[in-house]
Amino acid sequence: MATAVETLGKLERRLTISFPLTDVRTEVEKRLKQQAKTAKAPGFRPGKVPMKMVAAQYGYQIENDVLNDKVGRAFADAANKAELRVAGYPKIEPKEESPEGVLTFDATFEVYPDVVVGDLSAVDIETVKADVSDAEIEKTIDILRKQRVHYHTKGEAGAHGDGGAAIAAGGDRVTVDFVGVIDGVEFPGGKADDYAFVLGEGRMLPEFEAATIGLKVGESKTFPLAFPEDYHGKDVAGKTAEFTITLKKLEWAHLPEVDAEFAKSLGMEDGDLDKMRADIKVNLEREVAGRVKARNKDAVMDALVAVTDMEVPKSMIAQDSERLAEMTRQDMAQRGMDVKNMPFPQELFATKAERRVRLGLILSQLVADNKLQATAEQVKAQIEDFAQSYEDPKEVLKYYYSDRRRLSEVEALVLEENVVNYVLGKAKVSTKVVAFDELMGSNAQA
Repeated sequence: MATAVETLGKLERRLTISFPLTDVRTEVEKRLKQQAKTAKAPGFRPGKVPMKMVAAQYGYQIENDVLNDKVGRAFADAANKAELRVAGYPKIEPKEESPEGVLTFDATFEVYPDVVVGDLSAVDIETVKADVSDAEIEKTIDILRKQRVHYHTKGEAGAHGDGGAAIAAGGDRVTVDFVGVIDGVEFPGGKADDYAFVLGEGRMLPEFEAATIGLKVGESKTFPLAFPEDYHGKDVAGKTAEFTITLKKLEWAHLPEVDAEFAKSLGMEDGDLDKMRADIKVNLEREVAGRVKARNKDAVMDALVAVTDMEVPKSMIAQDSERLAEMTRQDMAQRGMDVKNMPFPQELFATKAERRVRLGLILSQLVADNKLQATAEQVKAQIEDFAQSYEDPKEVLKYYYSDRRRLSEVEALVLEENVVNYVLGKAKVSTKVVAFDELMGSNAQA
């Protein structure tokens, strides 16, 4: 049986559940007898162990299992009878005072909030769009050339127009020995032999690169270097070291020409440069469309959060914070980091978790109220769109349709797109043209 539901806060509730102790004892005895049929103990054949020994070995666990089952079932029955939408898991504690022969527990829990989305017609949403011009195509070609760079020794006769001695300049790859000291003492990480880097890529601190520029092979230079206060090496952060570098090797960057061979290296079998540029444009437009969609989705989600005022169940935030912490742990472990003793406090993820839970509740309400569920046709169209960038689209279709979990992920994407389109159809929408570089450099929220 259960008492009337008590309201403890906006979403917090409590009810008391109870059931006869004899019900527990009867079920425990039943399960012990079942356990006795297969129980094993030294000196006894299986199934012939005395009941006292079975009870001693398994009784505690069985009693806990029975109690958990009884309490869980009683709570579920009481919640259903009261037509409660329970959010998260209840906190169940035994009451100190109970009638004789009765087990009584208090269940404290939260319920889902009533989600009432505000007036979308009064919401202003700024969407973005971007175009792919010839300049973006040429810039992408330059990036592809740099990815295929190879180096030649600088200063050799006939190489890069140089003859005789040569000096290090921006864009060159240099190989150096270096050693650093602070107060005359070498420090960990301050020494290396045959260390190679490209001048201008920013791998080294500006003072280090500046000291290297102008050196000839075999030359050395000693210079001061002040480490920033926020430098990742805490032992040297904010300190000034004295470095000595010696240039051992100097190479200039040879970028491939934009010719038929270059086009072939990008998959154009006939080496056609026009086809190569057209292919690059298609890929860029697909990437731009994805970035634009992500930016516009974020704008819609921000608007939904702003227009919907509601309390979010703390239990759901805690659960999602735990999920995000575990996802972060797994991701870092996959990257080769040692996370065994690394703390992942849930409060670090609480803000993100709160937004995710809030949006999940809002989206669920919008979908239910406006029938925005993903259709089979929409899901198939989305997968076919994914497949366009692969050599064998049929294999992509097979990949998704062979796994219900993967298919569910696509359904979730389509559902979100349905919500975005619905909201944009109701709100006051303006469109801003953004530069290609601005769009591609932005990090849209997930």
